[in-house]
Amino acid sequence: MPDVTGTAEPAGGRELTRRRVIDAAADLLAREGREAVTTRAVAAAAGVQPPAIYRHFVDMDGLLEAVAEHGYATFLASKQVGPVVEDPIEDLCAGWDLAVEFGLTNPALYTLMYGEPRRGTTSAAFQAGMRILLGRIRRLAAGGWLRVDERLAAQIIHATARGAVLTWLSLPDDQRDQALLTTMRESMVAAVTTEEPAVQDAGPAGAARALRATLPEQTTLSEAERRLLSEWLDRLAAAR
Repeated sequence: MPDVTGTAEPAGGRELTRRRVIDAAADLLAREGREAVTTRAVAAAAGVQPPAIYRHFVDMDGLLEAVAEHGYATFLASKQVGPVVEDPIEDLCAGWDLAVEFGLTNPALYTLMYGEPRRGTTSAAFQAGMRILLGRIRRLAAGGWLRVDERLAAQIIHATARGAVLTWLSLPDDQRDQALLTTMRESMVAAVTTEEPAVQDAGPAGAARALRATLPEQTTLSEAERRLLSEWLDRLAAAR
C-alpha cells in the first residue's frame, strides 16, 4: 500500500518504497526535465507523503544520485546484451555508438549522469561499465592495434562519447548534424588505434617478437636492462 501517512514502513516494504521513489523521479526527469523533480512531485508520483522520501535519501541531491545510479545500471544492462563483435575495432565502434545512442535516447538522464565532472564515478554500475570498456581496449592492445597506453585510450573514448552527446544536446534541433557524431567517432578511432596492427600474431609470442624487433632502437633502458629484456623476449617469442 502507498505510504500516505508518513509512518514507519515495514522492513519488507522499505526497499520497494525506495525503488518506487527512484522510478517516479526517473520518470519525471525523462518526461519533464530536472526542474520537475521536486519533493512534492516525486512524492505524488510515487504515492507517498513527502517526509517518506527523506527516510530513504538525505536530500533531493541524494535522490538524484540514486537516479543517476539507476541510469548507469540501465546502460550497463544494454552493454551486456549486445552481440559479440569479432573485429576489435568494430567492437570499439559498436560500444561507442551504444553509449552515444543511450545519451541521445535519454537526454535528461544522460545529462544528470554525465553533466557534472565526477558524478557517479564511484558507482558500482559505472565501474562495471568501465571494466567492459577496458576489456575492449585490452583486445586492441593484445592485437597490436593500440596507439596509446590503455588508460589514456579509455579516457579518450569516454571523453569523445560524452562530449559528442552533450554537444549534440546543447544544439538547437536545426543545427544537429549526424556528421558531428560520425566525425567524433572517426577521430576517436584515429587517436587510439593504428591503421595496421603492430603485432601480426596474436598472443604473447607475437607481442614479444614485435617488441624485440624495436628494442635496439630505444634508449630508455640501460645496456644491461636491454640484454635482460631481450633474453625474456626470446623465451616468450619461442613459446608455443
